[in-house]
Amino acid sequence: MLEPGQILDNRYQLQKQLGQNSSRHTWLAILLSSQEQVVLKLLTLNPQMQWDEHKLFEREVQVLKNLNHPRIPKYRDFFIIDNLSGSRFPWFVLVQSYITGASLQELLNQGHRFSESQVEKIAIEILSILVYLHSLKPPVLHRDIKPSNLILGEDERVHLVDFGAVQDKAVAEGVTFTVVGTYGYVPMEQFAGRAVPASDLYALGATLIHLITGTTPADLPHQNSRIEFANLVSIDLGLINWIGKLTEPNIAERISTAKNAIAALENKQTLSPPITTRKPIGSKIQLKKTASYLEIKLPKRGSKSLRFFYLIGLVLPFLPQVVNIVINTSRFWNDKFTIGLFLLFVIPLILLSLFGHTDLYFDREDFEIKWKLFGLCYWRKRGKTRAIEEIYQQNTKAASAPMGITIELIKGQKFTTTPLATIERYWLMDEIVDWLKFEVDKGKNGT
Repeated sequence: MLEPGQILDNRYQLQKQLGQNSSRHTWLAILLSSQEQVVLKLLTLNPQMQWDEHKLFEREVQVLKNLNHPRIPKYRDFFIIDNLSGSRFPWFVLVQSYITGASLQELLNQGHRFSESQVEKIAIEILSILVYLHSLKPPVLHRDIKPSNLILGEDERVHLVDFGAVQDKAVAEGVTFTVVGTYGYVPMEQFAGRAVPASDLYALGATLIHLITGTTPADLPHQNSRIEFANLVSIDLGLINWIGKLTEPNIAERISTAKNAIAALENKQTLSPPITTRKPIGSKIQLKKTASYLEIKLPKRGSKSLRFFYLIGLVLPFLPQVVNIVINTSRFWNDKFTIGLFLLFVIPLILLSLFGHTDLYFDREDFEIKWKLFGLCYWRKRGKTRAIEEIYQQNTKAASAPMGITIELIKGQKFTTTPLATIERYWLMDEIVDWLKFEVDKGKNGT
């Protein structure tokens, strides 16, 4: 039916087939009048064709006519062939400019692995195209960004091709279209037929994950609908967090526009990682996590019941003296040693349990812990972050007493925070270890 050397519409000579499905054919061809290479996309109206395919094809033609961007194929022509040899059905033919180069999917198939700098460069170039598309009135959504639709041209620039899934003014008009896109790159709202500009950003993020891992997003593990990839790569944490913001499954928490995505990439070191564990309800712990530092403020004890049990644990070692108080108050106050012991140890411990709190600060080089009473620092400890070996819950002899978090260094030094409720303790340990994992994993035991 279609073969190399065949001439269509007396103008275009087919060279080689680039793709095919039941109704669509894509060919590289030569415009005979100028010997220019072009791409022909053909759609046949056979009985097996879904009517939605025809609508998508028509929309691609209309959208390409109105696009003018140096890294998007240019619309060249559109015509219908009624008498194609060997076919009983008419063919629609879209002609567009040909971009010389290789798709990112072809490079992946050849074993190419993209560096961190290459991934950032590709991201910026695609985002610049999306800024243009999404700024049109109405916005144009590509809806099928993936490695095979990104061409690395001879000019070393990335070009966005294949607008067969494009959506334009229907966004503004609220028209529902067939779900399109490629599994693994498509966010949930697009599956529901409600694509928005942020849907293209999700597809971009999933594409970048494919480039840096060499694995399609659909084949990577997922947690809470998020693509898990950070443990497979050794790149800047800020870039990991930025890609995580692009592929956030909850559209309300995803970066919403291409312009915002560019600004966020330029300031990626200030981004917090995607939320994977939620802060316990009612907790007053203040936590600020970015790619470059982690800051935690632990409040004074808030639960009266836990505070009561904790005080019991503190007072138990001094129970004989307490009994003496109950039996003979006058004798207690005449015993200078007991009074001194009470003043020096019991009262401060009670005050610390009621009003003491801990502030922790980590960056990639150093950490600092401050123990405070009534907001005033009474002891501080500094150290090297790379020296942290383990993060675990404090051991205590009193089973009912709340425990703090202990930070142990390679040399055996240990530092323990003020007490925390159980749910807070495990949540906070997860948060600290998650942020420190690139450093802690270097320890001999790990965490």
